[in-house]
Amino acid sequence: MKRLILTLLTIVSLIPFFLSLVGSLEEPQVQSQLELSQTNLLLEASAWQGKAVDESLGASLRTALLDSQPYATGLKQYESARMALMTYGEKLEGQLTALAQNTDESNLSQALVNSSINRQQLQQVIANNQTQLDRLNVNLGLIQQHENQSSQAVQTWQTVLNQGGADTEKALARLLLALYQNQPLLPKAETLIQDQLSGWFQWQALDRLYRRQANIQDQAQACETAACLTLAQTMETQAQQALLKLGLLNSLPLLGGGIGLLLLVGLLVQWALRRENAILATNAQTKWVTPWAWETIWQVLVVGFFFSSQILLPVAIGLLPLQVSGLTLVGKAVYVLGTYTAIAVWGIGVLAISLRTFRPLPADWFKVSFSLPALLWGGGGYLVALPLVVLISLLNQEIWQGQGGSNPLLSLALESQNWLVLGIFFFTAAVLAPLFEELIFRGFLLPSLTRYFPVWLAILASSLLFAIAHLNLSEVLPLLVLGCVLGVVYSRSRNLVASMTLHSLWNSGTLISLFILGNQ
Repeated sequence: MKRLILTLLTIVSLIPFFLSLVGSLEEPQVQSQLELSQTNLLLEASAWQGKAVDESLGASLRTALLDSQPYATGLKQYESARMALMTYGEKLEGQLTALAQNTDESNLSQALVNSSINRQQLQQVIANNQTQLDRLNVNLGLIQQHENQSSQAVQTWQTVLNQGGADTEKALARLLLALYQNQPLLPKAETLIQDQLSGWFQWQALDRLYRRQANIQDQAQACETAACLTLAQTMETQAQQALLKLGLLNSLPLLGGGIGLLLLVGLLVQWALRRENAILATNAQTKWVTPWAWETIWQVLVVGFFFSSQILLPVAIGLLPLQVSGLTLVGKAVYVLGTYTAIAVWGIGVLAISLRTFRPLPADWFKVSFSLPALLWGGGGYLVALPLVVLISLLNQEIWQGQGGSNPLLSLALESQNWLVLGIFFFTAAVLAPLFEELIFRGFLLPSLTRYFPVWLAILASSLLFAIAHLNLSEVLPLLVLGCVLGVVYSRSRNLVASMTLHSLWNSGTLISLFILGNQ
């Protein structure tokens, strides 16, 4: 009877799980959004003239930190992002057409195709995608204009006016067309630019506006009005800040990755020379004493993780009078924290109940000891993971070409500059997630699998489940590599503090990068 119930729960849980996994094929990665944010930062930093430092030092800093052709690079990135959004929009329209042609909700095959997305939700996603595309085209036109592609810029802004997008983006496109085609200026043009554009794009539009107001036609001619001088001072200050951000984003991962690569090479050389006495060989073949069988593993994973996240939680949320899409950013942060806490509490509770008959557990199970060796394993593992995950991510981008979905927390964190929101995200990603996920995937699953497999295969299998549990196909390969490093760190140190430290450092680094890139 127990196995029959577990089988039914497995089927019921895995259907929405695989639907979500397959559905991520149609979703864009957050990577393209991150690349655009970094491009915006690059454009902003490129305006720095280095007036506050020595001229030679300023030139050296620009050469070291900035692309040799920042505007050409930005143009390429924006055109690539536009193509990705257009392709995604066409796919969404195709799904909406399929829904309109087949409204029989009892048709299981059609339900699978539509990935359980109803028409109203799909229309909202299409509208959001169109708004993103319109805003991207507004910015793209400004880059094209800067690169003396005036006809392409006009065409790009006309596209915004011809689409059925939001009024704000249309107003911006109409204003920019008036500015660059010497048409009569719209009322409150300066306010619209300051409210709706930011960074380099705002500076470009304001510079054009102030020159029009001063009747300066030649772009090479200096603008000496009070408005132009104030804008130039603002540009220099903010561009210097952007340059510092760019330096942090580029130098810290490069430095950490370089140290990690050297550490990895050193560990591999030591392993080749010393074999059984090497650091990497520590506990490499030592299995855990596992008193339970495969049925307990099955029960914990299905009931404690998949059933709660795919069935119980969605049903519970559906019963609440809550519209997630209408929440503020603070509300969404609290929602993410609340749902993840519920999954974690349920999962740990199921784990505790499932193992109660096997107590007291052997001494090497679920060891949590705050010690210097554990922290060194965690910190060293983080450094080693940096170059490995970066390399596999580059390959991964070529495979998925901007599709495959991403963790929604990344997009939310990228949007936020609110300290309360960032604090909630940090606690969720850098504290709660490492505690729960390491307890389940490394603390329980990996050791349990060593009853049936060698340690290396148990690490690989647990890492694969860890990767696909994040429900985004594009993240499977990078998370598989990260999971393997986490598995090696835990299996060698036999201390959950080590893998939790690595996991926390990884998520913290990601959030810090998103915070730096935010609002670019």
